[in-house]
Amino acid sequence: MKISGFTFGKNTVKLYYPIREAIESILPIVDEFVIALGKGDEDDTTLSEIERINSDKIRIIHTEWDTKAYPDGTENAHQTDIAMKACTGDWLFYLQADEVVHEKYLDTIRNRCRELLDNHEIEGLIFRYKHFFGDYWHFNDKHGWYPYEIRIVRNLPDIHSYQSAQSFRRIPDFDGKSYRKKEGSHKLQVAKVDAEIYHYGWVRPPALMQKKTIALETIHKGADATIKRYTEGPAYFDYGPLRSLLTFKDSHPKVMQEMISRFNWKEQLNYKDFYVPDRRLFKHEKPKYKLLNILERTIGRQLFTHKNWIEKKI
Repeated sequence: MKISGFTFGKNTVKLYYPIREAIESILPIVDEFVIALGKGDEDDTTLSEIERINSDKIRIIHTEWDTKAYPDGTENAHQTDIAMKACTGDWLFYLQADEVVHEKYLDTIRNRCRELLDNHEIEGLIFRYKHFFGDYWHFNDKHGWYPYEIRIVRNLPDIHSYQSAQSFRRIPDFDGKSYRKKEGSHKLQVAKVDAEIYHYGWVRPPALMQKKTIALETIHKGADATIKRYTEGPAYFDYGPLRSLLTFKDSHPKVMQEMISRFNWKEQLNYKDFYVPDRRLFKHEKPKYKLLNILERTIGRQLFTHKNWIEKKI
């Protein structure tokens, strides 16, 4: 059995993505790790950060992004596909540049891949998610924050990244661009793996979180619309009151310790007060979703969530 890891990125270090940590977190259980690395700004140090890992398992594909040819966020899926289609494993393990796996799950993941290797009914594996928010000690499990996602897929030619690289689908006769195509595409049949993805995409200094938000919205909505929206706004991101979130009391992956030690924006976060922020409310802050959150915690699962897969109980 061979497992390939893969990811994509551009300006990731500049925008405070833990891309080196993401790669290192699963490197022990993969036979290769392929990275589609977009040409970034001159002051971005992503390449040298990856080179710090110093592993012959790593293969970098240098790319140029074209958001005109791949609009509405589909350049993310295109870059994901570039890395995925260069993989040679039986199973392909995808981590985005802000996703990290705790070392306590590595044996479980490898064993699950081995267990299901010959069961070709299963096309992928779904993982639980822990979405850290604001700092490394609070996480968001409220409605709208996806509790599961596909992160391992079989190496099959018609499996492609889907929409804005959120997930995967089978897209027969793929034309190379229609990453948001629903008609004629097929949800993957998946099984659960008893492991969790630690998502750090919402943990950054507020000024860098704002820059990351602008960069991401530019990919999805275009530069003109994004610049107009943020020109008059604050230069920092408002996470809102953190006291309504759950507290994380477990351990983080060992590979994250260096990054966590650099946490220095505590004074810019709100741990005490409830208030109405000077921005559009997050979904989890809106009254109707607060009521929904109470119901979901009572029954122990999210309601009305879209699942881009067909789960098999195996």
